[in-house]
Amino acid sequence: MPHEPVRLLVADAEGRVYDHATLRMAGERGAGPEPIPRKEWIPLPRGSDLFALPGRAPIGLGRGGPVLVDEWLGGEARAVVAFLAPAHTACHNAVWQRRPEAPALPTFAYSAVGFADGVYWTSAFRADDDPRQDPWRFDAERIGRGIAARRAELPRNRVARQLEKCAQSYGCRAAQNFFLGRHEAPLPSSSACNAQCVGCISLQPDGAFRASHDRLAKPPSGAELAGVALSHLSRVRAGVVSFGQGCEGEPLLFADALLDAVRRIRAETQHGTVHLNSNASKPDVVRALCAAGLDSIRASLNSPRPDVYAAYYQPRGYAFADVSESLRAVVQSGRHASVNLLCFPGVTDTEEELDALSELIDDTGLHMLQLRNLNIDPELYRATLPPDALGKGRGMRWLRATLARRFPRLRFGYFNPALSGKA
Repeated sequence: MPHEPVRLLVADAEGRVYDHATLRMAGERGAGPEPIPRKEWIPLPRGSDLFALPGRAPIGLGRGGPVLVDEWLGGEARAVVAFLAPAHTACHNAVWQRRPEAPALPTFAYSAVGFADGVYWTSAFRADDDPRQDPWRFDAERIGRGIAARRAELPRNRVARQLEKCAQSYGCRAAQNFFLGRHEAPLPSSSACNAQCVGCISLQPDGAFRASHDRLAKPPSGAELAGVALSHLSRVRAGVVSFGQGCEGEPLLFADALLDAVRRIRAETQHGTVHLNSNASKPDVVRALCAAGLDSIRASLNSPRPDVYAAYYQPRGYAFADVSESLRAVVQSGRHASVNLLCFPGVTDTEEELDALSELIDDTGLHMLQLRNLNIDPELYRATLPPDALGKGRGMRWLRATLARRFPRLRFGYFNPALSGKA
């Protein structure tokens, strides 16, 4: 914990960052600017990024409450936020006032950050001790050698070529791990989706902000998917291969290719974990995949409250009841079921969300919650949701601790686990 008060950070128009002499850092979790308790602070995790936000004036805390800093060193003052390193869950959003001309923010999470004792501090916790995406573990030369080796092994495989793009152009840690021969390998498998998420990172049709990734132009075959999967599992003890990533559409729309790939993989090896990241919108396809040899599924959701879920995902041809049924089907098949909970302080850490999550866990037998930060402009997200979705958050630590007491066998984390056996 910091020994002195954590001070507000302010950036000038050139992006230079300063700590304010008198104002303390504020955070937000559903009730406007608030002090951040000392127990919530951790040193900014290694590998995190600082952003200075155009068109957004920082707000700090003075003796009388919130204080807006509109100017700095004769120019525009800009809010400073943190984008946390992987495996960390934010407990407070950053606080600012948006100027009228401000552009929409791209798809990152915008966490509170301040300065004290000579270091940066944020309100967060590490949700998973697995080091698989710690940024300092990725050597560019080793990745390059891995790309060359896989290109020789899989010269005409479109999945492998897409992973090259992901590793080199997008800096995707999961794709880089494939070429480093460790941990989890992604299997991009979809070019379309049956949801239109407000914060989609691979398609933004209205152009309000640019999608950060490009989807596959054409979905791969089951043979191509299996080729990459078998390459990885042959090289990695206790490896994981995963259909579906946040940078593409919905894999369940291409059921035939997925089923073919799973059957091909399991015809060659029983080692490793074959996993699906999905919106879990098609329970019948999920059942068929489990029967074919799929080991686990992770369903992404921003909330188990159907109206809050629908406001963000904008599902087409399915409803939240289908998501619940898919999770239930996975558990009934003896497989592992996770939820990728897209966390947003002031929504996720409310009493209403706790009750809805508890009901979902009771109803489905869910094994794991992955606590990941929702990457979206906070103001856009708040405007998207129904008014009763927002409330005074009690804290992400509180949510995790309360669920752990209610469900002692529930696992918490950030990454898809390698499974040594059936769930």
